[in-house]
Amino acid sequence: MNIIIDIGNSRIKIAVFNGRELIHNEIFTSKMFIENTITIIEKYQCENAIISSVGSLKKSDLKVLNSKINLIKLNSDTKIPFKNNYATPKTLGVDRIALVSSAVSSFPDKNVLIIDAGTCITYDFIDMEGCYYGGAIAPGILMRYKALNNFTKKLPLLELSNSYNLIGNSTETCIHSGVILGVINEIDSAVNQYKEKIEDLTVVLTGGDLNFLANKLKNSIFANPNFLLEGLNTILTYNLN
Repeated sequence: MNIIIDIGNSRIKIAVFNGRELIHNEIFTSKMFIENTITIIEKYQCENAIISSVGSLKKSDLKVLNSKINLIKLNSDTKIPFKNNYATPKTLGVDRIALVSSAVSSFPDKNVLIIDAGTCITYDFIDMEGCYYGGAIAPGILMRYKALNNFTKKLPLLELSNSYNLIGNSTETCIHSGVILGVINEIDSAVNQYKEKIEDLTVVLTGGDLNFLANKLKNSIFANPNFLLEGLNTILTYNLN
């Protein structure tokens, strides 16, 4: 059994894989990170683990995990199942490395655009030859709401809403229109531009805002909430083999 640990900006995801099959998945905060992880390791008799962190990771926590299981900490030096043509590979986020690895595993010999709609919205492209080139990084939905509040004196901080119109008729509805339609149109426009340039493009949408965005986009996509976790399992298996 493999245990996958993904430490994000706001939460921690843990998954257990039997081969390529996801058999357990849960999300929690950092407060009980080590206790919960050890419980899962023992319950499923996990032998190997990989940890990916874009958030904070204590050295003491890493030391405890190393004592309990064969652990790989994903970084720019970890062996990966694709050719990295990124101009600054040392700065490529571990979350993006995992997403591209998942694309290689799930869609071999395909041109794939992965869109991760989370704290940031990232776009990553890998071609059918297994070569990764990069993509784009943009503010996520929550970040846009916060930016409007932080960088102005009077605009309120709003929460994501399913109620929005093209023409807002109040300050609040105008903010919802600007943020939500801005993100939707941005993603659709990016996909259209990729499709104009690249034939037979497969598009995958994942991330924390997946459920909100999936049915609002005009383009055909594969929606997969576990795409990053599957990518981490791919990297772990690749290194074990």
